[in-house]
Amino acid sequence: EKHCNMIRTIEMHTACHPLRIIESGFPAILGDTILDKMSYIKENLDYIRKLVMQEPRGCSSMFGAWALKPDLPEADAAFLFLNTTGYTTMCGHAIIALGRYCVDNKLVEYKEPETQVNIQCPCGLVKVYVACSGGVSGKARFHSVPSYSYKLGIVLDLPSYGKVTVDVSYGGAFYAVLPLSAVKLSFETSPLNDIIAAAMEVKKMAEDQIPIIHPDGKEASFLYGVLFTEDKGDLEAKTLCLYGKGTADRSPCGSGTTARMALMFAKGQVAVGESKVFRNPITKSKFSAEITERVNSNNEVIVQISGQAFYTGDCNFIKESADNVDDGFLML
Repeated sequence: EKHCNMIRTIEMHTACHPLRIIESGFPAILGDTILDKMSYIKENLDYIRKLVMQEPRGCSSMFGAWALKPDLPEADAAFLFLNTTGYTTMCGHAIIALGRYCVDNKLVEYKEPETQVNIQCPCGLVKVYVACSGGVSGKARFHSVPSYSYKLGIVLDLPSYGKVTVDVSYGGAFYAVLPLSAVKLSFETSPLNDIIAAAMEVKKMAEDQIPIIHPDGKEASFLYGVLFTEDKGDLEAKTLCLYGKGTADRSPCGSGTTARMALMFAKGQVAVGESKVFRNPITKSKFSAEITERVNSNNEVIVQISGQAFYTGDCNFIKESADNVDDGFLML
């Protein structure tokens, strides 16, 4: 006897960070819009998130995409993004994987040399372009929703590190951005646990002191993560995203990279048509980014992110009625 229907997932990774795509096995989801459905899932079906994201079926870095019915007529598919601690409005590494997934599952008409997939996310419609050859999908690139710098030069007084200056930028989700050197740490020599602890202190102080307001309302108005950076002025920069209760992104973070490019554009450090490579300092995985368009005079831009996703498996998850372990747990 099972506690719930068998939940079927497809497993992928993009630039080292996992993606678990929830295909089926969940009850009907009510709501007119994707943000309505996000609220419904939070209030009524959060046990499914815990079941497939957290231990013993998931892990601290597990990330998910929940397949939904789109409500935008131009969308080919719709997905909600989730992780071990909650939900978010956008995820670039997931979008790159979902582009391949949609092509391979015939949600769009296959075309060579490139197939366009329109994916509805809680932040809006994201266009993905998947390289296709000989019946096989490959690398993908996506065009972000309009992205922008939100707050510049905010001083936070951290209990453990003193005063630091952070910027907040939006790339489908909001991020606090600052050099790792601001907290006197180094990607080369500092233990990851020390970097995580610093990021969580920045995140808490930023959440307490910087109001986050998005036009789409409360479901989109939150600080998702912290981006620690190192940029020596060449064509490649290091970036590490820390989110949730202290998860380090294994990829360079697609929406974080988008936010960082929007921030660099606002500061005059990159122009329309210019590109840059962002590398995760731990896994060495990378994304390429380019400003493709300035949307308006408010420095909102469209950013193109390019990367590669791969399949790693497929799973069927259950919970037996005699299993007295909670739907999920975290050891943080």
